[in-house]
Amino acid sequence: MASEERFKKIRQILICILVLNWGVAAAKLFYGWMTRSASMKADGFHSFSDGASNLLGLIGIWIASRPIDRSHPYGHKKFETLTAVIISGLLFLVCFNVVREGVLRFLHPVIPEVNVKSFLVMGVTLAINVGVMIYESRRGKALGSDILISDALHTRADILTSSSVIITLVGVKLGYPILDSMTTLIIAFFIGYAAVDILKESSRVLSDGVAIQTEEIEKVVLSIKGVKQCHKVRSRGRPDDIHIDLHVLVDPEMDVHRAHHLSYAIENKIKRDFRGVTDVVVHMEPLEEKK
Repeated sequence: MASEERFKKIRQILICILVLNWGVAAAKLFYGWMTRSASMKADGFHSFSDGASNLLGLIGIWIASRPIDRSHPYGHKKFETLTAVIISGLLFLVCFNVVREGVLRFLHPVIPEVNVKSFLVMGVTLAINVGVMIYESRRGKALGSDILISDALHTRADILTSSSVIITLVGVKLGYPILDSMTTLIIAFFIGYAAVDILKESSRVLSDGVAIQTEEIEKVVLSIKGVKQCHKVRSRGRPDDIHIDLHVLVDPEMDVHRAHHLSYAIENKIKRDFRGVTDVVVHMEPLEEKK
């Protein structure tokens, strides 16, 4: 799939999810405020942050879709990963605010109002979030998009928190209002966990961590006729933009013409066997020079 078409699809997905997320957030925040439910309001803020991350994602995709230029000879795709880091930071901020709300509720207890509408609001928004998470996760993996995958993790945390809120509403209805404050802190944990998960993967890409295990690349290269050995194998990059360089040892009697064709065969084989590889640099060496 061409990069331009890929970015266009990601933009369309983000816009649709943005509308859904803010609709869900508005319902939770409004009804949480009406019923004085701290856990429902905390879940609403989490959903609102989902929408904010979608906006950031649109900005990131706009920058990442720019073509290669003299200042960025490898392209701008890492801006998509950088945006995922910013989304992680936003989640940490939401986590802090939710913890603060939960602590305040412990210090100054408020009994929330629970009725059929409370369960209806949470049930409908939960169903929407499940649909969004499944769709976004599948499309994110299919398109190799850091933003969609990280946003799907964000939404997964929202599903867990919404489930916790429903359990809390049941507890409050049964006469245990303290569950409202306790669940608020549990929600904060889920949000924080999602933030760490996103930050971990994004940091690996930005710090040029290994993209494909060295042993897997060596196995593929050594299966090609004419290759005696290979070493100094390195890989880095995003799942949809992996760069690999390696040294290949060949028969010292091999002429330049054959070595040139062999390097192309190695490059094509790697690109066929490993999805997302966009650049392969092969350095040829005669076997006898290995020390």
